[in-house]
Amino acid sequence: MVFRRGRGGRPGLLGTVARTAVVAGTATATSNAVNRRGQQRAAEKQAYTQQQAPPPPQDYPAPAPTPPPVSSDDLVTKLKQLGELHTTGVLSDDEFAAAKKQLLG
Repeated sequence: MVFRRGRGGRPGLLGTVARTAVVAGTATATSNAVNRRGQQRAAEKQAYTQQQAPPPPQDYPAPAPTPPPVSSDDLVTKLKQLGELHTTGVLSDDEFAAAKKQLLG
């Protein structure tokens, strides 16, 4: 672009308008580049933050409920029932021993 100097060594109206347009265009381009770079950095920061976040908690199955403790009265009653079953011959010696071990153990 050629600026012709008119009176007194100053550029004419057309030269001033052209210079203003170039300056404004450069400022707009620079501003847009800065905005794009800021958006890119924000996106990179968000992606990094998501990568560093701990994984969401998993739903683990609830533990099996523990059986209620057997009171001594219940234990004695069950042992008597096992003894009667063994005496009457419903339970063999091995079955009686296994059932008693399960109750006591």
